[in-house]
Amino acid sequence: MSSKQVIVYTDGSSRGNPGPGGYGVILIWGTVRKELSQGYRRTTNNRMELMAVIAALEAMKKDNLQLLVHSDSSYVVKAIEEGWLKNWIRTNFSGGKKNRDLWMRFHQLSQKHQVNMKWVKGHADNPYNNRCDELATAAADGGNLLVDEGYESEQ
Repeated sequence: MSSKQVIVYTDGSSRGNPGPGGYGVILIWGTVRKELSQGYRRTTNNRMELMAVIAALEAMKKDNLQLLVHSDSSYVVKAIEEGWLKNWIRTNFSGGKKNRDLWMRFHQLSQKHQVNMKWVKGHADNPYNNRCDELATAAADGGNLLVDEGYESEQ
């Protein structure tokens, strides 16, 4: 592992989809490990999956880092790795593509780093992914829920 590479695990959760939701993140840089989580009062699973990646990027204190982001969301991984996002931006999210606010926020943050996505099977044998799931569901079920303004303003 490069000294500049940050290993990231992410997960999102929504109770009811839409409903209360949350995300969980684990950041690993060498021997340093940090966990992040936050809950929202009304949101969707896809938004929380993407919000987890955004929270990881926002937590970076330096630019030009290599991030290997693990996610069990095919939606997030394929949008980034298979170029869906580039096409959505090029076509101004035509055809009713959802979560434009979060995708643009991700896109802006991702320009500061080299971000590679890796899909992992959810609810399986990966202890980091399982821990992110615990963080996300605890955040969704907890107090101090924030307003997902991007979601709620569309409703």
